[in-house]
Amino acid sequence: MTDRLARLKTVLWALIGVLTPITVLRFADGLGTVTNLSDAAPWGLWVAFDVMAGVALAAGGFVVAATVYIFRLERYRGFVRPAVLTALLGYILVAVGLLYDLGLPWHIWHPIIYPQPHSVLFEVAACVMLYLTVLILEFAPVVLEHPLFDRALFRGAYRWLRKATIPLVIVGIALSSLHQSSLGSLFLITPARLNPLWYSPDIWILYLVSAVALGLMMVLLESVLAGVFYGHRVETRLLTGLGEAAAVVLALYAGFRVWDLGQRDQLGLVTDGSWQSWLFIGELSVSAVIPAALMLFRRVRASVAGLATAASLTVFGMILNRLDACIVVFQRPAGAGYFPSWMEIAVSLGLVAAGVLAFLFAVEHLAVYEGVGAAAPREAPGVAPVAPADAGGVRGLLPLRLTAARRYSMAALGAAALTVVFVPLSGPRPRPTPVQRPRTQHGVVRGAAGSPSHRLVLADAAPPRPAGDSAPVPLLLLAGHRDRMAVLFDHEAHVRRTGGDASCALCHHLDLPLDRASACADCHRDVFDSTATFVHGTHVAALGGDSGCAHCHAPGVAKTYATAAACTDCHRTPAVAHPVIAAPAARWRSAPGYEAAMHGLCVECHEREAREHPGEYPVAMTRCAWCHDVDRGPELRRLLPRVAPGGQGGLAAGTR
Repeated sequence: MTDRLARLKTVLWALIGVLTPITVLRFADGLGTVTNLSDAAPWGLWVAFDVMAGVALAAGGFVVAATVYIFRLERYRGFVRPAVLTALLGYILVAVGLLYDLGLPWHIWHPIIYPQPHSVLFEVAACVMLYLTVLILEFAPVVLEHPLFDRALFRGAYRWLRKATIPLVIVGIALSSLHQSSLGSLFLITPARLNPLWYSPDIWILYLVSAVALGLMMVLLESVLAGVFYGHRVETRLLTGLGEAAAVVLALYAGFRVWDLGQRDQLGLVTDGSWQSWLFIGELSVSAVIPAALMLFRRVRASVAGLATAASLTVFGMILNRLDACIVVFQRPAGAGYFPSWMEIAVSLGLVAAGVLAFLFAVEHLAVYEGVGAAAPREAPGVAPVAPADAGGVRGLLPLRLTAARRYSMAALGAAALTVVFVPLSGPRPRPTPVQRPRTQHGVVRGAAGSPSHRLVLADAAPPRPAGDSAPVPLLLLAGHRDRMAVLFDHEAHVRRTGGDASCALCHHLDLPLDRASACADCHRDVFDSTATFVHGTHVAALGGDSGCAHCHAPGVAKTYATAAACTDCHRTPAVAHPVIAAPAARWRSAPGYEAAMHGLCVECHEREAREHPGEYPVAMTRCAWCHDVDRGPELRRLLPRVAPGGQGGLAAGTR
């Protein structure tokens, strides 16, 4: 092993060491501990780099496979295996990156059994899963060539996979083309959010074309780096062919992007002097214009350093393009910006390090490159053998030899220990979001009450009132923090349907002293966080200060909540007669967040009634849209100013 390669592996193992404690913290304590993500910025570095850029970087697999197997350019066959290996590892890292990014990572398999055929994101998920399967089958023959699999069963599988190469390549090209373009299609629903210099109705074409160019340049770059670190001969003539093909695609990409701006009358934004215009010019120059221009010079095309420079510029520029679209120029509400935390960056670098180590392992032990690792030529008989780049099998990658153990293990352990010093011990506490009490508005019932099509509408929302609407009735406007999913609630109709005053206890399960049917917001005082039902300060004041402690706490016993007297010891009988029955509990310690309480109460009741009375209540009442109707958003938005701390806008309104 060369010193250069050993130093590279040392750095990579150090990055793995940094990744390890952050991984434990992320999956033990959630996203909030290690990321700067929020409801306004749910997509951050892990989507922009690990997924968006990662999928594009892995495009070389289908591009080179098509070049050799479809277009029959046999001289490039030597690039197929490293390109497929890069694609395979890239897609594995995309899946792992999604595990880090998903709030509920154990649900990553749900698209398989809960398909959403009208969702672009579902199409991406399905194609990525299928293409990853295809890549495993495409690369399997390389693994089966290892002497370890010299068995009849594996030889049969090898022959079958070799015969299936062409069908697998065709399926892989189709799947990869679909999801490379669909990643761009995700932005088609955000024309008002994505800067016009990056948005386009044809953005899916831009993402597909840029992925083809990036895939070619990525194969070129990794071939040069493999030659640098393993010392084998670099086929400059073949690399020049890849570079020239990539330059043509890059020129098409740059030209189409400028033409698209002209077609949409947005070309003036390029020269308006804004920071977005300078970013656009720099990104397009680095990713496409400069590399394509470099390929025009014979000395650059014939130079390994020149080819590597052009490829590096394209790789950097295309990664920047994905980061710009997902983060930098994607508009968010004021005060809701996003910049990745150092731990997000460390996770992305750690995943890249793991992928590079896996690539090096495969190169050293499988016939990936001709003349390297398992593909290295044997020494002639009688000549002293020369140790290959990694004579110890897996020991060249895993720290089993004493020298490697001292270098790689110490690098990983030292980096992990240093990381533990800087990671937070616990996640951030959520910001308080006080509940806004319900407001009363007059509304009408539109359509037959109780039917799947009926809805509640503000009385003055759409004058003149259509025939068939009910007379105006008072409605409760439930909007816990006036900035999310507001609901119009017909309280009187619910009382009638559930049995009159005797049914109050179905919802108002606990009243405050001297109160009748206390509002939900009296106890569930925060939208998301739980709040204490028992307010200690109020009781201290009512019982005469510190001298009143004996009313609740026995002498000689630690004064804690667990040892205090039960609430029902004092609050035996309601001071005011009313039909509400207190919840059967000795102590009411805390109330869940307002949102969880309302969902738990309303959704469970709707599901129960629809199940027990199917002829009277429609199944539609169990769905979100029964209460949260986005069509009523414009009517209610004017009534609900953004008053909550950290409000994020985008109110959707509700009915029923």
